[in-house]
Amino acid sequence: MRLVVYTGLCGLMAAPVVVHPILGFAAILCIAIAAGAAGALNQWYEADIDAKMKRTQNRPLPAGRMTRQTALHFGVGLGVGSVVLMDLATNHVAAIWLAISILFYVIVYTMWLKPRTPQNIVIGGAAGAFPPLIGWAAATGSTPLMAWILFAIIFLWTPPHFWALSLFVRTDYANAGIPMLPVVAGARHTRQQILLYTLPMAAVAIAPWPLGYSGWLYGTVSVVLNAIFLALAIRVWRNEASEPSGMKPEKRLFAFSIIYLFALFGALAIDAKVLG
Repeated sequence: MRLVVYTGLCGLMAAPVVVHPILGFAAILCIAIAAGAAGALNQWYEADIDAKMKRTQNRPLPAGRMTRQTALHFGVGLGVGSVVLMDLATNHVAAIWLAISILFYVIVYTMWLKPRTPQNIVIGGAAGAFPPLIGWAAATGSTPLMAWILFAIIFLWTPPHFWALSLFVRTDYANAGIPMLPVVAGARHTRQQILLYTLPMAAVAIAPWPLGYSGWLYGTVSVVLNAIFLALAIRVWRNEASEPSGMKPEKRLFAFSIIYLFALFGALAIDAKVLG
């Protein structure tokens, strides 16, 4: 949730226009509300699954603190409200992409992909990649190539980020019957995929600098961050541990992947607004 709001803000700040602070705040608020809507609808649909997983057993529905009908009404209300407010505060383009992001997460990822295929997090990663695109659209009313590069960075970042986590909590997914990659293909194949996805992610993340969309600050930070990410991904690839206690490389990669995205998008926003 923090990353959703943060990357949306950075997308808005990186856009080559000056946005009125109140309208900018409204746009980011809409992104946050929409993310809340998607999360609520996800938990409404997966209440039975959440009850089987240790890390989700204390969520409101499996813990009995809220009924499923209430969660459904809450999620739909947040979703519709966020899209309407985005349209009124900014423009139709941003509102349309915001609506698409909610529907993609709930219908395409949660209902369709997640229970059926180990590629769920790959295709479904698009849902989490929309915020900077929406932020850019809220500022400019358009989605040029740079906005889609920001989308692609998160899209390619999601598999190594989430697979690193799923390696040391795969028992939860297995118990819930969710076909995450470590469950159906094993740890070794998952580690290979983490490394393979890290390579194009690094290339796309560095691309704004040589393409002239960013300056030296973003370029330098991006090269350093991606070098560290790649080094950690190589350690994960080389690891042979099968138990969570031996998965320190995976845990380090997962922790760094969050820092990575915060620092990368922060550098982009600073580069655009302070040095640009």
